Amino acid sequence: MVSWRGIYFVLTLFLGSFFGSIFMLGPFLPLMFISPAWYRWITDSIVATWLTLPVALLEMVFGAKVVVTGDGFVPGERSVIIMNHRTRMDWMFLWNCLLRYSYLRLEKICLKSSLKSIPGFGWAMQVAAFIFIQRKWEDDKSHFEKMLDYFCDIREPLQLLIFPEGTDLTANTKARSNEFAEKNGLQKYEYVLHPRTTGFTFVVERLREGDNLDAIHDITVAYPQNIPQTEKHLLNGNFPKEIHFHVQRYPIETVPISKEELQLWCRKRWEEKEERLRHFYEGGKCFSARGQSIIPPCKSELRVLAVKCISLLYWTVFPLGMLALLYLYSFAQWYFAAMIIFFVVQQKIFGGLELIELACHRYFKKQQKIHDMKVKNN
Repeated sequence: MVSWRGIYFVLTLFLGSFFGSIFMLGPFLPLMFISPAWYRWITDSIVATWLTLPVALLEMVFGAKVVVTGDGFVPGERSVIIMNHRTRMDWMFLWNCLLRYSYLRLEKICLKSSLKSIPGFGWAMQVAAFIFIQRKWEDDKSHFEKMLDYFCDIREPLQLLIFPEGTDLTANTKARSNEFAEKNGLQKYEYVLHPRTTGFTFVVERLREGDNLDAIHDITVAYPQNIPQTEKHLLNGNFPKEIHFHVQRYPIETVPISKEELQLWCRKRWEEKEERLRHFYEGGKCFSARGQSIIPPCKSELRVLAVKCISLLYWTVFPLGMLALLYLYSFAQWYFAAMIIFFVVQQKIFGGLELIELACHRYFKKQQKIHDMKVKNN
């Protein structure tokens, strides 16, 4: 049954992303035609302000407790984040961890392509240059290659979240995973799915070649109670009471280089996750007896509290202010309508803003090569 808590959560996030895409991100879209690197930095910073809103709502309004154990993060480093996919909302809950241990503006996520069509949320994800995939490697390989090369070219210090399992853990997906394990003589899992290693190895190899990778963060997420499997559970007010993250950091120098060894390395991490989660759910519902990370967070809890308070205040007032602007001024109404039409039409024609950004970068790169050749010939 839909609850007021769920409606408040979803509506607050939607209004923030919808008006934020139009009135905060919209004015900076022309910058991609002038300087893709500056466009990326500015829009990433704006999107990061919205990413603090779910954190504030979950912790301050709905009382979720966040526990992070293990190695933590080295702030600002370039990494690939691999995580088990317990629910469809894991990627959003991870922001509670990254707000404390890293910088939200660095995060990029691999998501299914259908999400880019959602008004507000999908528009902001396009501007943020999230990597949208079809979940068919033949279709995704070329797009991965272009996006990763772009990030390397502009020296974007990204932290890329990927889910090697490919989908969230349900009775159906676990049955398919166990069927795969039986066919290939592998261990059957109870708490994770067998990872698909093709995309993972490609991402690591590509970022390594582009000298844009410092570490791999292996994160295990668990929910002691109230597991919100889908968006519907959140709408029904079923929010997690606790979210536990266990972080293991592997410097890239310690990670195998060959594709075959890298695939085995990934599978080994999932064997460890299965055992770790078994102890978690069958034991004391915690990853570590110490209950804290080895590396302290880069932000104090006082600073995190201040960020959450400011975020909650700003994203409550901002949509109301934009509604008042639309009510009072006709130019705002024309701009509002024009931006909605632009977001819808550009996706129909070009496939998304991240693809337009890629095209702009390729154009500038080509022009730079032509200029360098002329200088060399002269």
